[in-house]
Amino acid sequence: MFHPTLRTFQRGALGVAAVGLLTGSLAACGGDGDDAGDPAGEGGGSTAVTLITKDSINPFFVAMQEGAKKAAEENDVDLTIAAGKEDGDEDGQIQAIESAIAQGQDGILITPNGPGVNPAIEKARDSGLYVIALDTPPDPAETVDITFATDNFEAGELIGQWTAAQLDGEKATIALLDLFNDKVVSVDYNRDQGFLTGMGIDTADAEKNGDESPTGSYSGGDYEIVCNEPTDGAEDGGRTAMETCLSGTDGINVVYTINEPAAYGAAAALEAAGLSTDDVLIVSVDGGCQGVSAVTDGVIDATSQQYPLDMAQKGVEAIASIANGGEKPETTEGLDFFDTGVKLVTDTPADGIESIDSAAATEICWG
Repeated sequence: MFHPTLRTFQRGALGVAAVGLLTGSLAACGGDGDDAGDPAGEGGGSTAVTLITKDSINPFFVAMQEGAKKAAEENDVDLTIAAGKEDGDEDGQIQAIESAIAQGQDGILITPNGPGVNPAIEKARDSGLYVIALDTPPDPAETVDITFATDNFEAGELIGQWTAAQLDGEKATIALLDLFNDKVVSVDYNRDQGFLTGMGIDTADAEKNGDESPTGSYSGGDYEIVCNEPTDGAEDGGRTAMETCLSGTDGINVVYTINEPAAYGAAAALEAAGLSTDDVLIVSVDGGCQGVSAVTDGVIDATSQQYPLDMAQKGVEAIASIANGGEKPETTEGLDFFDTGVKLVTDTPADGIESIDSAAATEICWG
């Protein structure tokens, strides 16, 4: 097939590695990450900041918490860590925002779980807190003071371009494993739409998943989209979504996933169905150390690497600077957010598409 170098999915070994990583990371957080907010015991200075992530389980957000803690120590910031109970938990994030307002803090860093948190963010800003979104720009973007994030459209576009090149004219039978089907979040549609655009597939509404033509031509040949399924950004959600997609067809050879936990679940479902990952391209976005290892092992074929630790560090530094009379950060030219960068990671490079291999990505994973 088009990707003969991939190795068979070692699910047992990957599962053990994932459990070890999550356990170690959660222990380092210094709290249970509930939606009320847990003082992290970092910094202890006169500037007070709350970091509110989508959850405290996904390694992406664990890394973000660690980045914020490091910056808090270096910038004499009193940091509080809070999170939703799960990706999509808007109420938990609202409670954490209300707590930061009540404490008279200087600022909030937040990865919004959906538009339901927007009124609380606006209340925080009206109360004098400087609010920075991380990773996920709210809709509309001006709901917050500024966003520090990956260009999620570019992240999707990179893995789409790579996929089209690897297919080399073969028909693409595509499963799209998205984030939600019950709410609209920019990180969800930007990655999905970016992937399709990178493949050379025409999209319709730029802020909606699943409304493109199910069949047609991509840049190298014909395509068929067989499913758009939600995963909640979780491994079990990815497995369930992939099982649903497989129930409709056995010809899938491309699997796009919103993030790496969803990719692990998709790979497990393929294996359980007796399908070889050698014959299916699985692409994703995150680029965490665990995800890069999955690229090395051939579980994920290509991923777009983000830098959540850097997002959080820059966010804490910005609020500390503002609280001490410094200037406010500015967006990247041509964008409505501050771009923290993205790199394509694969051990099977494609001509004309810039990438780094998994060894290089391991050196910088989530730095």
